[in-house]
Amino acid sequence: MPGTTNDIAGLSIREIARRYRQRSLSPVEVLDACLARIHRLNPTLNAFVTLAEEPAREAARAAERQLRERDNLPVLFGIPFSVKDTLPTAGVRTTFGSRLFADVVPEEDAAAVAAVKRAGGILVGKTNSPTLGWIGVTHNKLFGPTPNPWNLSLAAGGSSGGAAVAAAARLTPVNIGTDGGGSLRIPASFTGTVGFKPSYGRVPNYPTGPNWGLQHIGPIASTIADAALALDALSSPDDRDPYSLPPAGEPFAEALDRPTGTLRVLFAPDLGYAESVDPEVIDICRRAVTSLEALGHRVSEDNPRWPSPMDHWKTLFVAGVAARLGPFAASRPDDIEDKLLEFVAEGQRMAPDTYYRAWLAKNDWWQHVRATFEQYDLVATPTVACAPFALGRDSAGTVAGKPVSFYGWAPFSAPFNMTGQPAISVPAGFTAAGLPVGLQLVGRRFADALVLALAKAYEEARPWSDRIAPAAAA
Repeated sequence: MPGTTNDIAGLSIREIARRYRQRSLSPVEVLDACLARIHRLNPTLNAFVTLAEEPAREAARAAERQLRERDNLPVLFGIPFSVKDTLPTAGVRTTFGSRLFADVVPEEDAAAVAAVKRAGGILVGKTNSPTLGWIGVTHNKLFGPTPNPWNLSLAAGGSSGGAAVAAAARLTPVNIGTDGGGSLRIPASFTGTVGFKPSYGRVPNYPTGPNWGLQHIGPIASTIADAALALDALSSPDDRDPYSLPPAGEPFAEALDRPTGTLRVLFAPDLGYAESVDPEVIDICRRAVTSLEALGHRVSEDNPRWPSPMDHWKTLFVAGVAARLGPFAASRPDDIEDKLLEFVAEGQRMAPDTYYRAWLAKNDWWQHVRATFEQYDLVATPTVACAPFALGRDSAGTVAGKPVSFYGWAPFSAPFNMTGQPAISVPAGFTAAGLPVGLQLVGRRFADALVLALAKAYEEARPWSDRIAPAAAA
């Protein structure tokens, strides 16, 4: 039997499943280890905002009984998982990171949550998020900030920051988040974890949020294999989402070791419109990309000179947030962040055809991306233009000493929410100050398995999972 909680917390999903089959570890022991770690570390990390402790214990006991009775177990059998607090969970409080919804207890699980439960996962609780995931960091008026476990004075990123910290601190093996403009990849970059935004529709998006056309649902984990197993559970078609994709065929976890052949990879430190990128971040990512060359792939560095899509993305995003929060802006303004109130007002002032024209512009902009992917199989970029910045800030403000716009510090992620392509952030290395930096790998539409397979090969060449953040090492 494992000796300590930390022993269990460091196990991969595959290793937990193997020990379940050997009957050397039980679902109750794994859950107990996760909960003990959460109770010890969460007062500092603020990753979890609501625990479903008793239902989780009931589910673990039920799993333990099933373990004695059957050998054919689903992919996440007995695996504890967390859910970002913007996804509804039946019988478990879902606040959307806002005082406005502080007492909401849904009657129905989001489709993604239900899929993980069907795969045997045990819901532990909800992780912190800014209101409706509106910024790339994690703080709100209801629960406060989620700090970075590598340096508690810095931001963990967002908006799935609680999920990323749960992964970085090994609080739960599977952590489900959302991504409307980088919300899985940004916090993965800031916390040294893996954040995967699958192809749009790969994970069913029901019920739809205010930014349904941009929002993707996916996993944050400590390794590629764990992320792939989570995606196998998540990618279950659901007729309630008319855009959900049919099954991918081969399980993603099995495709990880499939030979990819020689791939053409474009390393783009600037896609053509980045306002500023920290030279240290570029250097770290450039060194990381050399691992792909060592694996036999053809890597070119260039600037594709795409025009900026950020105004179109912001129009779509702001319009959705304004539609959701507009009714509360006049009646309960003190419960909404000041800058978010500005966005609501901006959305309410939009001309009737502004949203429609942004959709058309988004579709037209795809042609620039499509042309690049006719020449390359994947595009690699820094995940974020800078290293983690001060906790409590909504935006970096400056990058490499240059002022940037509100979302200008994260120019590499939102474009691929508009195109719906699969994109993953993997650890690239650390700054001189010891802070994580992420490398983003973007594939062609629906090439989720290829992105994961390349990321797995990269992980084997540059392993990272044995390095634990200081605040999580206790």
